[in-house]
Amino acid sequence: MSDGEAIGTINGTATGHSIAELLSEMVRIPSVNPLHHGPRSGTVAEADMANWVAERAAALGAEVELDEIEPGRPNVYARFTGRTERMLAIDVHLDTVGVEHMEGDPFEGRISEGRVWGRGSVDTKATMAVVLAVLAEMTAAGQQPMCTVELVGTISEEGGGLAGAGGYRDRLLERGESREQIVVAEPTMCVPVYGHKGGLGLEVEVEGRAAHSSKPHLGINALSAGARIIAAIDAEQERLASQRDVGVLGAGTVSVNEMGGGRARNIIPDHCEMYIGRRIADGEDYQEEFARLTDLVRAAALPARVKVQLANGLGENAFFQAPGSDLVTAMAEMSGHSPAVADFGTNALRYGEVADQIVVFGPGSIDQAHQAIEWVEIAELERAADVYRQLLAR
Repeated sequence: MSDGEAIGTINGTATGHSIAELLSEMVRIPSVNPLHHGPRSGTVAEADMANWVAERAAALGAEVELDEIEPGRPNVYARFTGRTERMLAIDVHLDTVGVEHMEGDPFEGRISEGRVWGRGSVDTKATMAVVLAVLAEMTAAGQQPMCTVELVGTISEEGGGLAGAGGYRDRLLERGESREQIVVAEPTMCVPVYGHKGGLGLEVEVEGRAAHSSKPHLGINALSAGARIIAAIDAEQERLASQRDVGVLGAGTVSVNEMGGGRARNIIPDHCEMYIGRRIADGEDYQEEFARLTDLVRAAALPARVKVQLANGLGENAFFQAPGSDLVTAMAEMSGHSPAVADFGTNALRYGEVADQIVVFGPGSIDQAHQAIEWVEIAELERAADVYRQLLAR
């Protein structure tokens, strides 16, 4: 049996079953983002997953490099030489969300009922399994892809400011390089996605004044100020939702997603913390929205004081390009699906400076991602493999 057959082909052909077995092996390797860490996470972060990809890619003849973006958290870059110098990058994030709310063994990797089950099965280790299996199929047949393929495994997509994608982008910029085309792997039901909202986060600290709970008038209640902020943000969301003149991506959205505070049951709280998330639509500017929301939060909190920071020190405008680009059009023809936009964010937000064409694409539905039970249909893996066979031969 050749190396290609050993990692995911049968008789030199990547089948749905063989891809499922490869994916099952990947699911059994925990790679929970440290920001989602909990008692059930197993080995935390992406290093084991990066090493696994590096070993499998090297066995197929790829030139492989690990790039430590954060301590103990490397990106992996695997370059498969093609018959032309044209470069296609495929970005698959290595991290998953947390597993504390999952039913059963989150890393079981069970194959049954025509599905692969477990954390990361659809979001988004599925694409890594598909691409490696197709490349193994080509290797077993003595073939090379038409284009040179750079398979990129990135850290920190599920939390931490897309640090892995940012690291890959910075690496290209430092080298004066770019990529003609980048495919960003996410579960899109094999629909090529050409746009989605950007985003920013506001980390808010509310400072009030403590007092005995029998004399609330002597204090400034930080939680009450937080409640006024929530009301103001809810009103802002209503305003956004009522807009009629919006772009292809629809209206932007805003919500309070985290809040905590209080010191004791008999103390007027003098501190609370909040996180506000804002999705940026096409035609909006994240810096303008950050400034506007900061003013809104400060006004709502009075007489309490607030400190507002941009989460991770950065935000992103929407990812959006013409649906008629060569890559999007080709993948639409290959998949049989019309191009569409998505309502979730991806690493595509980081690649505008270094890629001429970007598409978000992958097997399975985002509806299964982040759930207490996660799965992907093997039939979806097969459909994605068929698209990649055509793409790599193009």
